[in-house]
Amino acid sequence: MAFKQFALTEQINVTIYKRRGSRHLHLRIMPDGMVRVTIPTWTPYATGLQFAESKLEWITTQRPTTQLLRDGLRIGKAHQLRFASKAVQRPSGRLYANEAVVSLPLGMTADHPAAQKAAERLCIKALRLQAEQLLPSRLAQLAQQHGFSYKTVRVKPMSSRWGSCDQHRNITLNIFLMQLPWSAIDYVLLHELVHTKVLRHGPDFWTAFDRVLPSAKAERRAMRAYQPRLLTDLEA
Repeated sequence: MAFKQFALTEQINVTIYKRRGSRHLHLRIMPDGMVRVTIPTWTPYATGLQFAESKLEWITTQRPTTQLLRDGLRIGKAHQLRFASKAVQRPSGRLYANEAVVSLPLGMTADHPAAQKAAERLCIKALRLQAEQLLPSRLAQLAQQHGFSYKTVRVKPMSSRWGSCDQHRNITLNIFLMQLPWSAIDYVLLHELVHTKVLRHGPDFWTAFDRVLPSAKAERRAMRAYQPRLLTDLEA
């Protein structure tokens, strides 16, 4: 899919995609704050840019605000973020059993951009480790419990999806799941397991899903409160 990126403002970029089969202009704000416009293949990029510019006020109010990663932040199920001043040249991070410690040069505060970047990398590393340790075993448990089978499972960061299952029954899970309640995690895992039997969404899929998880509709509504990104509002 062809695309180009433009600057809407000094802080906001928009990526315009030309999509075959699309008949209208669509605008979407991604979980990471990126603005995405989809246009028909025959439409000039300038038209897509003008469309985004006409929605600038709405975009500004809807984009997620950037919040600082703070000392004491709970990271997923097992770690807590800590900042420590040490005699180091640059910010660096290290994972321990229950802590993710970012070492800062003397005099550097946690809100410094370099400190925040190091903390972000370390938090994602912690979430990946937790996901690798916990999600495959939980998936296997649910598959055995409900009579599903799959070929492989892997975990990785994903910007817009909680999980996926391809036609060969290979399942991919988002590491950011580790920040959600276990009921929400199970919802996503069961969702992908149902896809091993019914690949596409439709009446057959939702009927099968409801049989496996009677509370699926309520859980689906609850999932709207979450976004697949690094959260900064989890209390320690």
